[in-house]
Amino acid sequence: MLSTPELRDRFRHYFPVIIDVETAGFNAQTDALLEIAAVTVRMDEAGMLHPDQEIHYHINPFEGANIEPAAIEFNGIKVDCALRGAVDETEAMKGLSKAISKLQKAANCQRSVIVAHNASFDMSFVNAALARTNVKRSPFHPFVSFDTTSLAALTLGQTVLVKACEAANIAFDQKQAHGALYDAQRTAELFCFMMNRYQSLGGWPLEPLESD
Repeated sequence: MLSTPELRDRFRHYFPVIIDVETAGFNAQTDALLEIAAVTVRMDEAGMLHPDQEIHYHINPFEGANIEPAAIEFNGIKVDCALRGAVDETEAMKGLSKAISKLQKAANCQRSVIVAHNASFDMSFVNAALARTNVKRSPFHPFVSFDTTSLAALTLGQTVLVKACEAANIAFDQKQAHGALYDAQRTAELFCFMMNRYQSLGGWPLEPLESD
């Protein structure tokens, strides 16, 4: 009798968390983190991945943060708008860490790993914010990440998120792009599509190599 596949066995006990951030520039040490969203994944009885839980925060700039006008013009965030419902960075990062830690534990995984499109960028802002807010027990691995840009280049021949989604027949509304939650949702769908496609082609689970 075959055992039911578990998420923990797919990625070496890593718990994938799709992350997207919206920022006020490119420098994680000096520029404000303005929005963060996370989407977790679950595995069904056939071993296929699906987007699962969502966590989302609008964030007030940390004290002394730099805000580049070009970045704000690009993402359309009105930093001082009360309707954003923004919270302090400490509340956001501690809330995110607590929620992810709980879901990671429920999945019997040992560490969470950031999955993102151009992951080094998102990871740099997450790590900087965790350091600023003195989160003692971050669930995230400090340097391991899964980059959907590279995965999409391999599996779909595309590197831009919207183009990769189009190639995977995932609907993408350009008007909602550059919102952390929307981009994280689409990236989660793309990640699951690529992992499931690899499995359907026989790439997972790995079969033992035949001896010579």
